Amino acid sequence: MSCNRLVIDGQLAELESLRYTPAGVPRIEMKIRHASTRYEAGSQRQVQCEIPALALGDVAQHAALLKLGQQVRAEGFLAQRSLRSMQLVMHIDKIILE
Repeated sequence: MSCNRLVIDGQLAELESLRYTPAGVPRIEMKIRHASTRYEAGSQRQVQCEIPALALGDVAQHAALLKLGQQVRAEGFLAQRSLRSMQLVMHIDKIILE
């Protein structure tokens, strides 16, 4: 069995408006900005990144109520953006205000 699970704390940096797939499923795209200090190979390191993410269904409807700058914890998995793009995007299945 393989594992593909991502949990990230961060600030909501971008939030697009709620849209619907051709099948009528709610869909929203966002970016989560993360900043922390981590230890790697015995040294302290500053980590900063922006993670492109999307949510579908009930999670998308919940995310549409969030505001830019809010601190969130997002849980989900990584997948390629599309059949033609190998760029990674986080698919959120749970989002919690911090």
